[in-house]
Amino acid sequence: MKIAIAGGHGHIALLLEKQLSDAGHQAIALIRNPEHASDVLAAGGIPVQIDLEAVDAPTLALDLRGVDAVVFAAGAGPNSTAERKLTVDRDGAILLADAAEQAGIRRYVLISAMSADDFDPNSDDVFQVYLKAKSEADANVRARDLDWTIVRPGGLTDDPPTGKVNLATSTGRGSIPRADVAGLITELLTTGAGVGVQFEAISGDVPVRDAVSALKP
Repeated sequence: MKIAIAGGHGHIALLLEKQLSDAGHQAIALIRNPEHASDVLAAGGIPVQIDLEAVDAPTLALDLRGVDAVVFAAGAGPNSTAERKLTVDRDGAILLADAAEQAGIRRYVLISAMSADDFDPNSDDVFQVYLKAKSEADANVRARDLDWTIVRPGGLTDDPPTGKVNLATSTGRGSIPRADVAGLITELLTTGAGVGVQFEAISGDVPVRDAVSALKP
């Protein structure tokens, strides 16, 4: 498979690129900063410089020709402004969906956030705006005729992967290693499971393969 990953220099994205590359797939990493290309190459990905805040959907669709699936792993980052939470975390995800549709790509995996729908609509707090951005992006993607899966991980850690997870519509609070999130997405992409499913993900007792195969819309 040929898989394009928006936010290709993110922590989860780099782990995902290595896993996909090791499994014989092509991981196309969409990156804004050309200085990040070396990290992508080291992970086994193929860097393509695209600024999601500057490109339009038709242009992005041309860059996605020949791609089998897309993953939205981009984010404005922890120290970014509320405005960029909207332009990256929300608008970037919607842009990728628009471009995927125009390029004829059906498979779309979106990395969201736990409790995204619980944001305070009257708050200007950056974290609340972040949750709002994720919630609105998720809703937009759910409404499309795409083979979408929305993954809402709990607190992300850099711990070694356990290979075991708890997936549910609502898991309750918990954490999960970024490497396990990458493993989860690799399983979703390579098996085609989880289409039309939105779920939260934390560490648990179920092997990733079994947990993914049990997902039902």
